[in-house]
Amino acid sequence: MLARRPYSVAELRRALGRKSRQSEQITAAITRLRRLGYLDDRKFAEQYAYSLAHNRSFGPHRLRRALKAKLVKYTEIEPAVERVYQEMPAADLLVKALDKRLRTARLPLTRTRFHSLCQSLMRMGFSSGEVIKAVRARPELTPVAEEVEPIDLESEGQENSEL
Repeated sequence: MLARRPYSVAELRRALGRKSRQSEQITAAITRLRRLGYLDDRKFAEQYAYSLAHNRSFGPHRLRRALKAKLVKYTEIEPAVERVYQEMPAADLLVKALDKRLRTARLPLTRTRFHSLCQSLMRMGFSSGEVIKAVRARPELTPVAEEVEPIDLESEGQENSEL
């Protein structure tokens, strides 16, 4: 199993528990793997967080959720997230994610599309305050009014003259 992908200790314990009900053998296997250095929650958390942050531009909140989903010990999550953002700050990743989103966005943004852009960045794990700052720093992202039907001034002028 470890040849296919890395596992956290609890995740591997759960996977082995589904395959075998002999808990003493599972405990012995995990102990041996930890002793040999094949299982290490700290190393797994750092590698997994680094991969998600740099390859998929995930923010700190999303990294914490992903590590919790992988059953990493709570004591290892925060240090791993901090180490990831020492190299490349979260603000830089936010700008990278925003640039990627803007490649496919149709400008100018309506309020609905503006809201959708902000929500997608927050789902990526960035805080709302950081998202608002990054979006406001880009003048081309100022939302315009929702699309409305153009007014025909000539016909409107005729209606007013009849009154």
